[in-house]
Amino acid sequence: MLRKIFTLSLTILALSTVARAAPEVIVSVADQKLYVFDGPKKIATYKISTSKFGLGDGFRSYRTPTGTFRVAGKVGGNLASGAVLKGLRPTGEVLAPNAPGRDPIVTRVLTLAGQEAQNAHARSRGIYIHGTPEEKRIGKPASYGCIRMRSRDVMELYEAIPVGALVRIQADRGARIAASGAAAGVPRAQWFQ
Repeated sequence: MLRKIFTLSLTILALSTVARAAPEVIVSVADQKLYVFDGPKKIATYKISTSKFGLGDGFRSYRTPTGTFRVAGKVGGNLASGAVLKGLRPTGEVLAPNAPGRDPIVTRVLTLAGQEAQNAHARSRGIYIHGTPEEKRIGKPASYGCIRMRSRDVMELYEAIPVGALVRIQADRGARIAASGAAAGVPRAQWFQ
């Protein structure tokens, strides 16, 4: 009897400590938006900026690669909003949103590792999700390949997304992304509301 109670206790303990799947990030280049899903539920939407040079993964192309990625690393967890990073290291400088004449990486960085042949160079090209001081350009293609976000938005994303989380960058609009399986099980009326 004691053995059965012990086995049942271990089973309950194991079930209660099962890790939840990490949130998933979907980037729609057509919509210039980044969506965060927790399972089938959309939990956040952010305006972003992808490359002004279009889509692709060629070296020195300055294009945004598409497909499936994993968050390979996170940088800047304790930095101030607007903190400038060069070579993924803080410089000590802090810029206000829309500071004139500057376009550095700021605030937080989520580095991306491509998981497919079509985006295999993403990590070595330095393709990131990161903050930008050029917040007035968010919502339109303006980057040199990365996914740019407002500082306050990238700070939220940084806290919500762990290393290893899945990121999908797709050219399609929101409805097609949802149909691709990211929002499987969610009623059509709730996709990307």
